[in-house]
Amino acid sequence: MTSVALDIDDGVAVVSLDRPHRLNAVVPALVDDLNARLDEVAAREDVRAVVLTGNGRSFCAGHDLKETTPEGDSRGRLERIQHVTRRLRALPQPVIAAVNGYAIGAGAEFALGCDLVLAADDAVFAFPEAGLGLSVTGGASRLLPLLVGPARAKELLLLGERIGAQRALEMGMVNRVVATDELRDAAIDMAHDLADKPSYAVTLVKRALDSGIDASLESTLELEVTHALLTENTADVAASAGRFRERSTEGT
Repeated sequence: MTSVALDIDDGVAVVSLDRPHRLNAVVPALVDDLNARLDEVAAREDVRAVVLTGNGRSFCAGHDLKETTPEGDSRGRLERIQHVTRRLRALPQPVIAAVNGYAIGAGAEFALGCDLVLAADDAVFAFPEAGLGLSVTGGASRLLPLLVGPARAKELLLLGERIGAQRALEMGMVNRVVATDELRDAAIDMAHDLADKPSYAVTLVKRALDSGIDASLESTLELEVTHALLTENTADVAASAGRFRERSTEGT
């Protein structure tokens, strides 16, 4: 059973993280399924725009801290996470992130990898990795400063504070904020608007805008893997994760 759904209709592919019982929190199977769905989209000539979203109450609540991390092949596991950003950026089609509820850690990083971000008015973004003794992934250390500036990026990554949709809009992390019950329709409408444009022109715009960014992004993705390998086995990670798990379950 897949943890990522794919629906294609009239030139628009909707890729939905589908672990709603866990707020679409990341486990290795979800990462593998997401990469597989994105590979399917890349091979479809009839798909001209993509929406990435999450089923249920949240976009993605970060890594599932109740899941035991498999031992061994840490680099391979991290590279598969990094490949999500690589695949999102490499798709010829523009990708719209439709974010509701939590976009925490890896969830916020998935959104950063997309070309456009629509946020529901209940969306909450955060990068809690430093407080957990971990390292960010997904190219966040490159992409976030480009969106919000270096000073704001350091504030978000070092303090790990949660920010709402309107604050994220003001900072430049998202393009638009819409009502929660209108999010999916708004994202699909925007995707249809993009799909109606000449696909080669849309692809060229995406490629031109990303060319300078992605030249440095690849080295950033590799550096993040190195940092993640250094941090994930340190003694304070388990204790920090336990404290974060307690806080993150409040009100869910």
